[in-house]
Amino acid sequence: MAAQTIDTFDAERLIEGFEAPILPVQIPDAAALADADRRMRSWHSDSKDALTPGSAAHKREMCRMFRETFNPYRPSVLAWPKLDPDALQRIVSLPIWDIAVQTEGKARLRMAAYARSVTDPDMRAALGLNAWEENRHKEVLSRLVAAYGIPLASEPPYEYPKDAEWAYLVTGYSECVDSFFAFGLFEVARRSGIFPAELVDTFEPVIQEETRHILLFANWVAWHRAQLPWWRRILFELKVARVWAFLAWERIGLARTLDAEGNEHKQDNNFTVNGAQSVAASDIDVRDLMELCLEENDRRFAGYDARLLRPTTMPRLVRLALRFMRKRRGRL
Repeated sequence: MAAQTIDTFDAERLIEGFEAPILPVQIPDAAALADADRRMRSWHSDSKDALTPGSAAHKREMCRMFRETFNPYRPSVLAWPKLDPDALQRIVSLPIWDIAVQTEGKARLRMAAYARSVTDPDMRAALGLNAWEENRHKEVLSRLVAAYGIPLASEPPYEYPKDAEWAYLVTGYSECVDSFFAFGLFEVARRSGIFPAELVDTFEPVIQEETRHILLFANWVAWHRAQLPWWRRILFELKVARVWAFLAWERIGLARTLDAEGNEHKQDNNFTVNGAQSVAASDIDVRDLMELCLEENDRRFAGYDARLLRPTTMPRLVRLALRFMRKRRGRL
């Protein structure tokens, strides 16, 4: 049976099926935006309960964290700075734009599809908000490519997932991998100065929002796992193992996709791992980059209640790899 496809308009209608956050009627001033940015980065629960994975307190506080750290920025009013010809060419030539827009398009649909299957009202609302924010990320990227005249392939119809849990797991774990390296790459771009500081600052809320997304995902996985009877938990762990195998396979080589007209495009699914040279002013040592990714990962999560679980797979793998990498004198 052919997969059910859904076009961009219908995907947006699906997202709107969830209650969107109430955005301010007037555009927030600088002070209000600064306060929202601060609240997005720092959250501590006033609950005295132990946030044991699977407990009602754990579910309540993870959902509360996600709700209370919402940032009401509007893509329509983000300032895209004017770029000099060299900076514009560097932006346009990055091999990420097609896959970035389509990845956000798939993520919003997959998260919305899974949220629709969740019966717990608090968790459903949190996952629905996550889908809404993924839709906003897609709008940010769409406005960026329009502002700088970046050509994009036409978006193909998106497939509505047959297994919503599988699709959510693939999206969540993929974001955990990509965000870990994106944190480091974003800091490399900031330090290099080859992109205008105003452009880096414009994207900063989006990067921190990804931190919230994978924080919610890590806690959802632990909560969901603890809810399952032993026999379903075995099946769930097997599904998680299959997801990791799929992600490893997906990142080998170039992905081949078809646009809306049926034309094939090759895309780099692994840019967040190997794209450092595209955002740096000079060559970057792999060990230095890995250490920077760890530092940025720790920094971005530092403001959230320590009782909430963090994604651990990529930090552990990188720390293990660093034990076998030779140190060098220079640093980024």
